[in-house]
Amino acid sequence: MQTLSVLIGILCAILLVPGLIPLLGWTLWATLFGSLVGIIFGAFPKRKIGLTINCAVALIAALRLFLGGGVF
Repeated sequence: MQTLSVLIGILCAILLVPGLIPLLGWTLWATLFGSLVGIIFGAFPKRKIGLTINCAVALIAALRLFLGGGVF
């Protein structure tokens, strides 16, 4: 589960980068959903690196969506 959480976190972090560009904010919704799934998988193992990565990605995506009004 830890490996799956880390892989989801890395994939979401890669998707986060284009979402920071104006008018590509729609990718942040997929990033936010994916990182929430990664948070669920990362909550169970003893080591919490996957949980940390996914929480950071979700926080950045949610902040960017909040600042852009949910669309941009």
